Amino acid sequence: MATSKDKKHLVIIGGGFAGLNLAKHIDKAQWSVTIIDRNNYHSFPPLFYQVASSGLEPASISFPFRREMLSRKCRGCEFHLGEADRIDTARREVHTQFETLSYDALVLAAGSTNNFFGIPDLEKKVYTLKSTPEAIRCRNEILDRLERASLCPDRDKRRRLLTFAVVGGGPAGVEIAGALGEFKRYTLKREYPSLDLDDMRVVLIEGTGKLLGTMSEKSSEDALRGLEQLMVDVQLNKKMDSYDDGVLRFADGSTIETDTVVWTAGVRAVSFEMEGTDVQPGHAGRWEVDAYNSIVGIDDVYAIGDIAIMSTVKYPKGHPQVAQVALQQGANLAENLNNPHREARAFEYNDKGSMATIGRNRAVADIGKMHLSGKAAWFAWLVVHLMTLLGMRNRAVVFINWMWSYFTFSAGLRILIRPEKYPLRKYWKE
Repeated sequence: MATSKDKKHLVIIGGGFAGLNLAKHIDKAQWSVTIIDRNNYHSFPPLFYQVASSGLEPASISFPFRREMLSRKCRGCEFHLGEADRIDTARREVHTQFETLSYDALVLAAGSTNNFFGIPDLEKKVYTLKSTPEAIRCRNEILDRLERASLCPDRDKRRRLLTFAVVGGGPAGVEIAGALGEFKRYTLKREYPSLDLDDMRVVLIEGTGKLLGTMSEKSSEDALRGLEQLMVDVQLNKKMDSYDDGVLRFADGSTIETDTVVWTAGVRAVSFEMEGTDVQPGHAGRWEVDAYNSIVGIDDVYAIGDIAIMSTVKYPKGHPQVAQVALQQGANLAENLNNPHREARAFEYNDKGSMATIGRNRAVADIGKMHLSGKAAWFAWLVVHLMTLLGMRNRAVVFINWMWSYFTFSAGLRILIRPEKYPLRKYWKE
């Protein structure tokens, strides 16, 4: 990459909320900026569950990086497609499957992926919601089960096909379970008239005693009530042991027979092969950073967003892995890099609240000491997510889809499209 001699080179690994917001706020007169990402688009993780439940098309929650590079705030940045699989901190180099890039400052902003807590081979058996391809795969499998069940004469097999188990009672688990419950209650008999309502079962499994563990007790209770109204079977204090041969097994000896398990139970940071340093990531693969997001023990390497853990008096176990933390850390780091001769500003998280949606007119929100539920929370959720989406086209398309679904109880996106495998490409990772 050709860079101006009077500029330093900043490499950002990951174009999510944290990395992209850093790129928008960095001073392009001082820094040549390169964003590396395994995809050529920015995704919107809070709405992955809507892709998985056929509520939105994937393109509606994605925005091409190269289009964003033309925007006023990102003009001067470059995007490089690739997966940063090796970092050499001694040589100050980032290696992808396509190239090697040198850097003056490096920012790890690759986010998080699924955490399977050491359960053997679980990642090969369950469906996950940490990326757009994973959400598409989940959507296809749900539709596949519905289509096969509508043709199955054996009721026992049919009920197994139509049992959807969601493991994890956080926001993602509550939202996908709510979407499936809404489909069961309002849409199943109309679109699949041969299926009996009692044959479809949506089970939400949480290992602790409450849903939405990081939110208020009132939000947890309202979420539970909303899910039960949508015919979701919520099972709390259920510790999963294993999933083999289509059977979920729990510590109390109970089992659930299902061909479809959606895993939302935990996350861990995306990992890298690091050379030139003895510093290693900590709990769940997160890099320990100081108050300025500098990785402790490695010069000129920073971590922001889900991949970083910053221990403070208020957050001894690190900040929550949510979009607002990522956005604020990206902006704060840019401010410090833009002003190297000024005393660096320590990061302080401004908690703007948490929210989760359960279904139509059902949501919960904790904003400071205020709690919202029902239509008010649902409307607030809609507005916040619409405004956070990149691109006016995406906002318009998502808004139209939501309004159409709201008034018709139908989504025209239940289309089963399976990708072809061939011809193979050697740089595709299994």
